[in-house]
Parts: sequence; structure tokens; C-alpha cells
Amino acid sequence: GCNPLAETGRSKLQNQRAILNQQILRAVRMRAGAENLLRATTNNKVREQVLLELSFVNSDLQILKEELEGLNISVEVYQNTEETFSIPLVPLGLKETKEVDFTLPLKDFILEHYSEDSSEYEDEIADLMDLRQACRTPSRDDAGIEMLISYFLQLGYVENRFFPPTRNMGVLFTWYDSFTGVPVCQQNLLLEKASILFNIGALYTQIGTRCNRQTQAGLENAVDAFQRAAGVLSYLKETFTHTPSYDMSPAMLNVLVKMMLAQAQECVFEQIGLPGIRNEFFTLVKMTQEVAKVGEVYMLVNTAMNQEPVKENIPYSWSKLAQIKSDHYKALAHYFIATILCDHELQSGDDEDQQEKALSQLYDYMPEGLMVLTILKDKVQRKQLGKAHLRKAIVYHEEALRVCGLCKKLRNIDVLQEVLTAAHKRSLLKYAQQETEDDFLSLIQAPDILPKTEHKIETIAPQFSKVKVKDLFHRLGPLTVFSAKQRWTAPRTIRIHHEAGELGFSLKGGSPVQIYCLDPVCSAASMGLKEGDYIVSVGGMDCKWLGVNEVLEKFKSVGEQPIEIEVISCQDTVASMHNKSATYSVGMQKTYSLICLAMEEDKIDQTKKAPLKLPFLSWGTKNRQKAASTLCLPSAVAGSSQIKKKLSPFTLLSTESSLY
Repeated sequence: GCNPLAETGRSKLQNQRAILNQQILRAVRMRAGAENLLRATTNNKVREQVLLELSFVNSDLQILKEELEGLNISVEVYQNTEETFSIPLVPLGLKETKEVDFTLPLKDFILEHYSEDSSEYEDEIADLMDLRQACRTPSRDDAGIEMLISYFLQLGYVENRFFPPTRNMGVLFTWYDSFTGVPVCQQNLLLEKASILFNIGALYTQIGTRCNRQTQAGLENAVDAFQRAAGVLSYLKETFTHTPSYDMSPAMLNVLVKMMLAQAQECVFEQIGLPGIRNEFFTLVKMTQEVAKVGEVYMLVNTAMNQEPVKENIPYSWSKLAQIKSDHYKALAHYFIATILCDHELQSGDDEDQQEKALSQLYDYMPEGLMVLTILKDKVQRKQLGKAHLRKAIVYHEEALRVCGLCKKLRNIDVLQEVLTAAHKRSLLKYAQQETEDDFLSLIQAPDILPKTEHKIETIAPQFSKVKVKDLFHRLGPLTVFSAKQRWTAPRTIRIHHEAGELGFSLKGGSPVQIYCLDPVCSAASMGLKEGDYIVSVGGMDCKWLGVNEVLEKFKSVGEQPIEIEVISCQDTVASMHNKSATYSVGMQKTYSLICLAMEEDKIDQTKKAPLKLPFLSWGTKNRQKAASTLCLPSAVAGSSQIKKKLSPFTLLSTESSLY
């Protein structure tokens, strides 16, 4: 990850976001306490004081929310550093999280479930924690994306190895909402996975806004980045359908996907016009339809942003910026078609049929009494319709400037004001160049323009398979066998004696190998070897990943000498029973606002030594603290009781919901 202490504009914004999140958390807790007191008391004087306090807390929350919105619209920080004359694009801020210590829960589980010395896996646990810490400050490039995807894929391995579906591991994940700053706490790894996916999409948007939009390559990269961002957010919406955070709710994700695709469409238009727009009939027809398409998609984005329940949480300035862009690009479409009508009279050498066909594709209908061919041939009608389009363009430009002036955040973005003002002046100048004596006689209303694009913008699904990740806990054995869903006996040592060159059993399977066709009267059977046992060690050497031939070679290498093997027996398979959680899509009500309010932030079980806390953003340092396991025996019963004792502060949690 990036150095979080570096004084870059992006790191400053992210640090401000973290501070605001903590302030919002305190205010929300105060409000919850005041509301509880209001419900509990019957004393009128106390109720008056509590209501007064609630009004202050609510006003503070509103101010903090506005400050967070200001961070979300601080688009200048994320734009390319080159001088540009383009409307800024909107990136998503990364979700903030609190530190998570995997050490004790994973070491306990390794000892209890896998019956292995957990101290041998301290480096792997430290690597996992370092990777998570680095993911809090990813670099704004492909390396940052790859690191986030690596952690997301690693979480899949961790989930299968350490998180059984029938119990909680006692690891509390806390993530802050990107728009409201409200924290969500769960003991469910799916919240972690969903939040990492959101940050992958957010990082793609930051990469897209950083691209140099003054070059073809930069615009191509921007289009690709926004399409990939939309693909990741769409995948998040389809995979995690009941996320407990507003910013990851299906309605909000649907709006964000539309916004990213709209920004990609905007970059496509800029890409077409980058070499310059020639004042030629068919070129202007193409540009009219392309820019009308950009205006249409931004109109749909603005409509979606003003629907419930998104309207209350989407930044107000985002909604207004979408409205401004919709009006601005619609105005450009009317300006282009006005230029066609005012500057390109039908000449004797022109292809009349082709021009008629091209112009008719721009309109869904024509004003009453007008025909496309007549307009092309009649100079007066042509001028009148052209001026009608210019008037409509000026109206759209003025509306865009008016809305921009009403929004304080957008009013302070200089380049936005410059672009809107320049486009408005250009339309006014064009209108002033036309003859004005027939203005009072012209009653023609400019018809709407049909949007069309030759460059279809679609989401690009995330390609996780391109990132190769090795399971950090590979040494535990093949995941198909050694997972949290399987339960095993502790390893048993069996001393094998060769009897007339025979072992008394056969081997089958891949890795690890299984005992097959066991002779019930052989010496190995008398020592406790069972049919179906898995061999995990031969002569003190781990063989979980060895096949039949490799294990037989080890038997042959000792000749007639006795050899000791370690075997395990499968007890049962844990039934796949979903622990109802807000991130599962099975039989759950949609809930996005349940949060942890009752838990003290730094509450630590007094029976354990508090581990040394890393700084808020520690960078590039491994947590190599050796923490002793709290379990002594590989007993499922003992492990269960210890875990329950560990979870005692969280009595609000139940098997019905891991959200509180």
C-alpha cells in the first residue's frame, strides 16, 4: 500500500474522512443514548432536557454529514494534474475500517480444529494482517487494484479454512459507510468481502478520474476504468444483496453503476471530439447524436439519484452535477444541429437524399407543417429552425449555470464554471450572428433530438482469475479436505511393520491419500488404523500434499524397517446452515441501518493481555508479536467453551443475526 503519512491530496482527504467517521460515530451513540432515555423516562423536565439535547445532536450530525459530502465532491484532488478544460469527473472515496487482529482466533482454531501447533503459523497470520493493513491505503494504479483483489481472493481461502457456517469466530469487522459515515459492525466475513469489493470499484473510479483526458490513450484508459468500476459494483450488487450499509445497498449501487457508465459515455464523446470537430454536415450530425446520448444518460442518473431511498444519502452536489451535465450536453446537441442548419445550405453538388436521411434520423417528429427535405431547400425555414435550436441551447446553458450557482460546493469548482460559461457565450454569439428581423414572426419550437451512439458502453465484469493468489495457509493441507466444514480426530500415530513385504492395506485418492482395503488382522489394524483414514505424516514428514506414488516411495525407502505414520479420521461434516446475516440473500429482510452502538470501542477481555495496537495507518511493517494460544487441548468441547467465554461481552449477538 501507499505510505499513509505522505502529504498527498488524496491521503489528506482520506484522513479527514477517517476523522469525520469517528466524530459521526460519537454523535450517533449520543443520539441513541438520548433516544433510549427519552423512551424510558416519564419525568417531563427530563424529557424537555433530552429533547433539547437531541436537537443539538441532530444538528451536529447534519453538519458532519455536510462535511462528509464536501469530501465526496472534492473532485479536483482526483483529477489529472495536467491543465485541462473539461468538466470534472466524480470518483468514489474508499471505505474506512478499523484494525482487526486475527491472531488469537486463528491460532485457537488451528489448534482446536486442525490439531496443529498454532505457533508455526504466526508468520502466515502476520502476512494476512499486513495484507489487510496495506489494503487500507492502496496505490492509485493497477498494482493497487491487484493488491485489493489478492486480499479479496485470500478472504475466500480464509473463509473456507477458519469460518465454519454454524458458529461465529469472535472476529469483529467494522466498516464505515462511505456516504453517511455510520459504522457497521459484524462478526461475518462477508461484510469484509463486500467492503473490499466496494473499494475495488472505488479505486477504479479514482484511476479513471486521474487519466489524462487530453490524449486518446488517457481517454481510452478512463473509459475502461469506469466500465470496470461499474462491473465491480454490479457484481457486488448481485452477489451481496442484503448488505447492512447504505453505500452498498442495491438501490445505491444501481445509481453508482449508472453514474460510472455515464462518465464512461462522457469520455467516449470527448474521445471522438479530441482531434477537433470539423464544421461539416455529416460530422456534425454524428456529434449531435453522440452528445445527445451523453445528455440522456446523465438525465437518467439524475432521475435515479432523486428517488427514494437513495435521495436521502446521495451527496446533494452529485445530484446537481448530474443535472448540470445533462443540461450542458443537451445544449451542445442543439448547438451542433443549429450549426448544421445555419452554416450548411444545400448546394447543387450535395447528395440531397443522404442529407435528408441523416437529418431525419435526428428527430422523432418534425414541427407541424415542416418537412425535412423542405427545410433543406428552403433558406428561410432552415434559418428559423436553426435559431429555434439556438434558443433552446441557450435555455439549457442558462439552466446549467443557474443550478451550478445554487450549489455552494459546485460554485467553488472553477473549471466547471469556466466550461459552462464558455459554452453559453458561444451559443449567444452564434445566435447574435443570425438575422433578427423575423424573430417576432417565428413560432417554431425546436423538437427534441434523438440520442444515438456508435460506441455502446457496458459494464466489464471483474476478472479475478487473472490475479494469481497462493493460499497463505497452504501448509494446512488441500482445501477440499482440510476446511472448516470438516471435523477430524486428533492425529494418531500408527507403527507400520512390513509383513512378508506387505503393508496390510492399499492406498487411494489424491492428496492426502486414504487407507483402502485394510486387512482387519494386520498389525496396523490392531494398532488402531481404520478404513478411510487419511495419512498426514510418514516418518515424521508431512505428506498432506503427496499423492499415492509419493507416499509408497516413502514406504519403500525404509525397506523392512518399521515406520511410523500419523493418520486422522473424519468425524462428520458440518451441515451448511446459513447463519442469518445481512450479507446473505437467503430469507432475510432488507436492513441497512443496524449498527453497533452499545459496544465500547476499546473494550478488551480482561483475562487476556491486550495486544500492542498498531497506529491507525501502519505501513509496511509486519505484526510479528507472538501471541500464546488460549487453548491447551485439541478438544472440540474445550474449544467451544472458550470461544463462548470470549464472546461474552457481545451478548446482543444471537444465531438469528450477527448484526447489532
